Amino acid sequence: MTTDLNRFFGKKVRGLICLLSLLSWFAWAPVVQAAPAKTQKTQKVHKTQVSKQKKTATVAKRRVSKILVSGKRKAAPVRVARTPPKPSFGQMAGLHQAADDLNLKSSVAFVIDQDTQEVLISKNDQAVLPIASLTKLMTGLIVTEANLSMDEKIVITQQDVDTEKGSSSRLRVGTELSRGELLHLALMSSENRAAHALGRTYPGGLAVFTRLMNNKAQLLGMKDTRYVEPTGLSSSNMSSARDLAKLVNVAHQHPLLRELSTSTGHQVAVGNRTLQFNNTNRLVKNPSWDIGLQKTGYISEAGRCLVMQTKVAGRQLIMIFLDSAGKLSRLGDAERVRHWVESAANAAVIKADTRVSGG
Repeated sequence: MTTDLNRFFGKKVRGLICLLSLLSWFAWAPVVQAAPAKTQKTQKVHKTQVSKQKKTATVAKRRVSKILVSGKRKAAPVRVARTPPKPSFGQMAGLHQAADDLNLKSSVAFVIDQDTQEVLISKNDQAVLPIASLTKLMTGLIVTEANLSMDEKIVITQQDVDTEKGSSSRLRVGTELSRGELLHLALMSSENRAAHALGRTYPGGLAVFTRLMNNKAQLLGMKDTRYVEPTGLSSSNMSSARDLAKLVNVAHQHPLLRELSTSTGHQVAVGNRTLQFNNTNRLVKNPSWDIGLQKTGYISEAGRCLVMQTKVAGRQLIMIFLDSAGKLSRLGDAERVRHWVESAANAAVIKADTRVSGG
């Protein structure tokens, strides 16, 4: 009897324990299952916050970009160390220290009366210096006197690309223009690829063309002049003011060189584009000037250069300015000389009138 009771109650106890265990499991199960859900929720919240931060940063960058583009706020200036410009040959030789009555900014100046050969101004006129794109005046002279067809088409090639100074050009490789158009751009806009193409396509090639340039210089009595290529990009192209005056005098005798060098502007069709080229000498647009022929030039070794044939106070003058330091100072020197000549002419007229009235 006792044994049966023990067995009965033992089963009941064990069942109760099992029931309690089940109840306990059901009670804790939601907690256990909720834990991963809570962790996932936390991760989602974290990801959302990170995403919002990224969006905020992106918006901020866009606002800064808009400000920089619109110019409403100025960004902090970036200071870049500038490489000082190379001194010209004239500066290194101390030519700028020479004084003159007109306080000219060019280290070399030479002005003569074309008809009488009277020298009006002379400043370091025998100094031999790089002449930059003044070279193109001789290039134009050689091409013009050769009587080549100005309608012949010439293609700009990789050989015409500047490797001397790395200068840019709007005449891309493959551009096809007539010889006349290339001559126009070389003289008016100082287009380097145009000038090089003229020399490259000359009968016999570039070597023959350069030799003809030097032969012509000798024929004109230009004893201080030497050419190594037709553009002037090389500092080895050198001459003196007196020599250049002889070149200007001869070049002025050719109507085509007068017309092209003094043209204010010219348009050329390149493929589907139309390119506008302008004269590098703004004086040709000035109505107070009567310019018959001109050419500008610049490389760092030569400084700013200018040669002109012009009529001032009834006199045909040839003006040569080399190694001018400022971008506009060569033009300023030309203005100083013109005003000086006009003042002298007016003074002479007044003096002559006084003599006549006094007699």
